[in-house]
Amino acid sequence: MSPQPSATQPPEAHVYADVVIVGAGVAGLAAARHLTRAGLRPVVLEAAGGIGGRMSTEKVDGFRLDRIGQLLCTSYPELRHTPGLDGLVLRPFAPGVLVHSEGRRHRAGEPTTSRRARGALSAARALASAPVRPAASGPRSAAPGPRAARRRARPARRDTARPAPHPARTPHRPGPVGPRHAVQDALRFRPSAPVGAALRPGPDDVQPVRRSRPARVRGGRLAVPEGGADALPELLAAGLPAASVRTGVRVTAVAANSVTTAEHGRLTCRSVLLATDAVAAAELLPGLRVPDFHPVTVVHHAVPEPPLTEPALLLDADRAGPVAHTSVISQVDPTRAPAGRALVSSTVLGPPPGEHELRAQLAALYGTSTAAWETLAVHHDARAVPTMPAPHDPRRPVRLLDGLYVCGDHRDTSTVQGALHSGRRAARAVLADLGLPLVAPAPTAAGAPASEAA
Repeated sequence: MSPQPSATQPPEAHVYADVVIVGAGVAGLAAARHLTRAGLRPVVLEAAGGIGGRMSTEKVDGFRLDRIGQLLCTSYPELRHTPGLDGLVLRPFAPGVLVHSEGRRHRAGEPTTSRRARGALSAARALASAPVRPAASGPRSAAPGPRAARRRARPARRDTARPAPHPARTPHRPGPVGPRHAVQDALRFRPSAPVGAALRPGPDDVQPVRRSRPARVRGGRLAVPEGGADALPELLAAGLPAASVRTGVRVTAVAANSVTTAEHGRLTCRSVLLATDAVAAAELLPGLRVPDFHPVTVVHHAVPEPPLTEPALLLDADRAGPVAHTSVISQVDPTRAPAGRALVSSTVLGPPPGEHELRAQLAALYGTSTAAWETLAVHHDARAVPTMPAPHDPRRPVRLLDGLYVCGDHRDTSTVQGALHSGRRAARAVLADLGLPLVAPAPTAAGAPASEAA
């Protein structure tokens, strides 16, 4: 593998590049890898001091704290199609999810039979499509239906393997029911799309899973990169030629054959690819559509001992507070916390919450006191996830004109998968205009996108 590209060497005015890529996020770095593999010489310019964009990780006292905490799926096809990611180690969550409702935790979607094609995602889809009902403030106004009565008659069991309630049954349940958006927003998907379908790439990712056509997410599990989210962009950058990535360089203007930087003047090239977020891209190219965004806050707590011993994703079906989902992330990936301590990471779909409200909800979810928990970081991004209102086009054009291109999760789906795929589509468009083929990466020996850690 080539040495890590220099992050300090500035571009000179006389330097010529085949393609200048503006932005060193996942989409831009993936495009650079595809272009390099095809024999071109790309240069990636990044205004920030580091690479990765939203997939960055802060290191604090031996803890590794993701900025946004984006989740991956082990079945994402772009993890196979992107050169260099065969070395990515994924740490999967336990199959299914834990759903906290009315003071108890229930397991949803654990694949325990031969019908495992649906697995966690089908149960999550059922939860996501259930309507949100506020908790009753007084006596229940309607008697429970016979099915609800039979459910209450069963012995209470903690962390049982009961499936999620089917949306059609929710009218029998007067109290709070499964969240409509919790699972979808946790995975950064369009609110109106079925979760299981949204994980599938291609035009059919906006269609529900049909029994006659098995979903292509069979066997896929939610996961995080070992060592932090920045492991993925660092792997992409490490395979580029030395000095291909230049940080601390702010681009002020773009054309089809050059870019102008604030620090180093004009840099000529054969093509320009904008791989910034949607707002920065529109500032350089007025007229580009800027979507709305979902704000996301991630709160990291250091805890003396893990309040949950399994590597599970925990959802709050009652929506009793600001947290959409939480996990003892050090149980999923032990490298994220120093020995003898644990790390709890919680995602809020909105602005930073009040400390008292946040801790009260986490105490209820985990069934333990949070008084001794230490807040390590509160990361908020008002433009964390581009919205995908229906009908959403997951293949927005990446070619603006001959020599000028744009990519990013705002041109595809608002996921890591979408960013990677957008980068590949843009690289393919650049190569097509230059009369060159896209060179596919060699498949891994196991045919898997990455090394999955058990």
